Amino acid sequence: MKALVKSPFVWLLRREYWQERRGALWSQVTLAAILIVLSIFGIIVAEAARIRAGVNVHFVTGGDIGQTLASALSHDTPGLVLGLDSMMWTFGLMAALVLSFTLFFYLLGALYDDRKDRSILFWKSLPVSDTATVLSKVVTAILVLPLIALGVTLAGYLGEQIVASIWFAAHGLNPFTLLWAHWGPYSTWLHLVATIPVSAVWALPAIGWLLFWSAAARSKPFLWAVMVPVLAGVLNSWIALLRLPHVPIEFFWGNLVARPLLSIIPGSWVTTYAANPGFVIPADITGIDRTLGTFGTMYQTLLQPEMWIGAIVGTALIAAAIWFRRWRDEV
Repeated sequence: MKALVKSPFVWLLRREYWQERRGALWSQVTLAAILIVLSIFGIIVAEAARIRAGVNVHFVTGGDIGQTLASALSHDTPGLVLGLDSMMWTFGLMAALVLSFTLFFYLLGALYDDRKDRSILFWKSLPVSDTATVLSKVVTAILVLPLIALGVTLAGYLGEQIVASIWFAAHGLNPFTLLWAHWGPYSTWLHLVATIPVSAVWALPAIGWLLFWSAAARSKPFLWAVMVPVLAGVLNSWIALLRLPHVPIEFFWGNLVARPLLSIIPGSWVTTYAANPGFVIPADITGIDRTLGTFGTMYQTLLQPEMWIGAIVGTALIAAAIWFRRWRDEV
């Protein structure tokens, strides 16, 4: 274990974390804190409206706490659990949104910024291979950053629970039996954790594409990474309008434009089975299982050809990024 902690690859991962903690961690923490603060303001407004005008005000920030309280007061357990799940969902969705932007710009700058500020000369002087350097950035993108996002999601939910507990207690309700005794939200969180391997495989084309341009572009990797597929898609659509031989438009935009740019969005792999005409969600499946699929359905997506074709392409692009990292050290 001690040898693992001291291994060069682990140190590379720690380096990535320390360099990216502002975007990877503090942006997530800031958003979660904003949601909690908005909930507190919402509670104040709701209480003021109830006292002055006898009006119940519902507000949605980190979940609809007002509806959760109403369900608790009316002994509506299913509604209460649904409200708690919505809290976890809200923090999870906001974390996924921040993570998507963080991943996109992290990968674009991962190999370009070192060349831009010339720090690549220092890093290459260390006894660490270019392969290990690039792979550390891949692991950071598919594992470290998502785990940070999910950790903040859970922390944000617990913070929201504390706020809701104080509010419930002020209304004479027992927060321990009404809020903390339900397993549903934590099951939702574990469900989100279980999506990481599927999201990792699905995102490989985007990770490889962005790292490739981060390593290959001499300037403006954002323009190269975005404009090349978009302009190619526009050109293909224009050729189609002229009724000339072309790649099917839906396939081109879905697999050759959206996949290398947007597959880093957590949960975007749902399209692999949601778009299947033969896929029907049973009526008795509710909650997060209805959105992301059951555990079995999620991992069945790994059997889809588009998952592994994309993974192979992504791996090839990562290999190309390693080659450029080895031979291109200037911008």
